[in-house]
Amino acid sequence: MARLGSWIEPFPEGIYVRPADAWIDPSQPKERAFVTHGHSDHARGGHSAVWATPETLAIMATRYGEQNGNPVAYGESFRVGEIDVRFVPAGHVLGSAQIVLEHAGERIVVSGDYKRREDPTCAPFEPVPCDIFITEATFGLPVFRHPDTGSEIDRLLHRLHSDPSRSVLVGAYALGKAQRVITELRRRGHEQPIYYHGAVERLCNLYEELGVPLGEMRHTAGAKKEEMEGHIVIAPPSALNDRWSRRLPDPVTAMASGWMRIRQRARQSNIELPLVISDHADWDELTCTIRELAPREVWITHGREEALKHWCMIHQIKARELNLVGYEDEDD
Repeated sequence: MARLGSWIEPFPEGIYVRPADAWIDPSQPKERAFVTHGHSDHARGGHSAVWATPETLAIMATRYGEQNGNPVAYGESFRVGEIDVRFVPAGHVLGSAQIVLEHAGERIVVSGDYKRREDPTCAPFEPVPCDIFITEATFGLPVFRHPDTGSEIDRLLHRLHSDPSRSVLVGAYALGKAQRVITELRRRGHEQPIYYHGAVERLCNLYEELGVPLGEMRHTAGAKKEEMEGHIVIAPPSALNDRWSRRLPDPVTAMASGWMRIRQRARQSNIELPLVISDHADWDELTCTIRELAPREVWITHGREEALKHWCMIHQIKARELNLVGYEDEDD
């Protein structure tokens, strides 16, 4: 009797789906690629053919140039080789998808990166019961329990309003996190202009083109220092402590990331205002999702694999580590 999921095989550069002769999130150019979302550790250019959501293809085009893309809407089924494929929302960033594969009476769900809490910039995670659930484990340790996002945004606004002579410089990755922080600020009633570093401009513009309103945005280039007093500035993390930040009025340095749960990491990066805002599932979301889907096996792609594997085993769920390479924390 064939092993469960014997038709799908992990390699260091990605997951190979043999009956479709296709790869999921390959880190090297391939003939056929199914791509879960647009972060660069999952979406690479150079594939001969790419299947992804329209939003992910638009993000890839912005980052790498036009792709030989096959757009797939959420819920749309298609067939490649002997595999029936469907994309469903992952709740990670705009256009992010889980890839549902069905073959030989088995269903495998490749979740990519995902989270379970509400995000105004993307469709919410859709649970799909399956035989094998392939999950990330970026925050796969019990210490990672993310607080309410609204409370973190309130902390940011309180710091901004406590000293109107200063700005608050928020480090947020250009794809997903920057736009989420902006929309969460708008939801909390912050209608003032938000300034941005040039590195986030293209993707902010793309989000608006794809139907995610961000409100009034202003480029820091050309803005006078006094104009930015009492305002929030969004920039990539790499810009927080470089010379560019000197143009800002005595900025409070903040960082929006799940890693800000580790205070030592915040101190080492000279972060005054750590904001625990993550686009990945925390420990409770990871374990609750596995309970909800009730898979026969869990395969863990990257992150803190050992702890999540141990949790699965003590709950009598077969689990294995896939040990893929090239998956980083770019998106958190």
